[in-house]
Amino acid sequence: MRDQDPGRPGDAERRLTTKEAAELLGVKPETVYAYVSRGRLGSRRTHDGRGSTFDAQEVRALARRNRRDTGTPAASGQELAVRTRITLIESDRYYYRGVDAVELAARHSYEEVAEWLWTGELRSGAAFSAPESSVTVARRAVGALPEHAAPTDRLRVAAIAAAVADPLRFDLSEDAVLGTARILIPTLVAALPPVARDGDDRAPLAHRLWTRLSGRPADEPTLHALDTALSLLVDHDLAASTLAVRVAASARAHAYAAVSAGLGVIEGPLHGAAGGLAHRMLLEVLDQGNAAPVVAEELRAGRRIPGLGHRLYPGEDPRARALFALLEDIPRAGPALAAARDVQSTAARHTPLHANVDLALAVLTASSGMAPSAAETIFAVARTAGWIAHALEEYGERPLRMRPSGLYTGPRPPQPLPE
Repeated sequence: MRDQDPGRPGDAERRLTTKEAAELLGVKPETVYAYVSRGRLGSRRTHDGRGSTFDAQEVRALARRNRRDTGTPAASGQELAVRTRITLIESDRYYYRGVDAVELAARHSYEEVAEWLWTGELRSGAAFSAPESSVTVARRAVGALPEHAAPTDRLRVAAIAAAVADPLRFDLSEDAVLGTARILIPTLVAALPPVARDGDDRAPLAHRLWTRLSGRPADEPTLHALDTALSLLVDHDLAASTLAVRVAASARAHAYAAVSAGLGVIEGPLHGAAGGLAHRMLLEVLDQGNAAPVVAEELRAGRRIPGLGHRLYPGEDPRARALFALLEDIPRAGPALAAARDVQSTAARHTPLHANVDLALAVLTASSGMAPSAAETIFAVARTAGWIAHALEEYGERPLRMRPSGLYTGPRPPQPLPE
């Protein structure tokens, strides 16, 4: 509602000033006026015409709506928070729908964990398969990319191609999105160029992914470690890529597009690509036989040590702990494990930090004959299931609620035209 006609002189005394409304809403005065211009808040000119006043009850109602929509007071400078029933991180542990995620990953396959995250039901023996039509289109699109294309480039192209092949992709009902998820994830894996030629497209997803990442024969302990890594990485609160997915879903983008939004974010070195950086670091440590010069070079360059520390875990990252425990039983992982421990103990002389899941994932990829980019691929495939869970949750919310307001900080108009 636009500014209304001036009220009686006494009305303003029972109403809030712009400053008072801003304080109650936890925003800047400029944002209060933005609420007015967008019709979210009514205002009335003061009797002298020099300002505006606001109905206190209406302001309080808007504040309640803001808290309900974001899960937190809309205080200026606060981080965005979104209410979710998917993942809880608490006291150096994390839970999928209230169940300890580490225990769930230890006892169930990636596909079963994904189903639990999506539906809250455990489908024993769950398996994902894709129709040949979807796989063929995705492989053809990925095959047209140059050889140097990164894994996330291939996965994004595969997701887009699979979307184009699905004329019903705009159906956002829960059953339709679940059907999309069960087809999209195996399509992404199948579209990646194989490293080993003896893959079985009917095998569990971790087995199929292995043939896209390593040319070595797969043994059961290592395949179990890969499957567990996928389950451990399915979701992790509102990571940057997950936020991108929810924004896309809030705008009612279809599931393929929402996943593409997530894939566009994980290439950053602070997110999905962190495992690749840790992989390269471990190779350098193994090459030099000592972590000290490698860690020293990272610090000298002003970089963080890859694979160490996590802002959500003051203590040990439970994902790293679980994966390290499995890797300790794999003989060929021994050298990379020793290098990881050397990195951690060496860096502790500067800043004591626990290993995070990126370092554990790097041990898995480095000891399995995989390329450094394999960690990013594992992360992306695993997290796709989590993105689908968040998209499903967001489809059940008010459309376009993930639309923050900008706080303009540039020069105030009118400014002269540039010459």
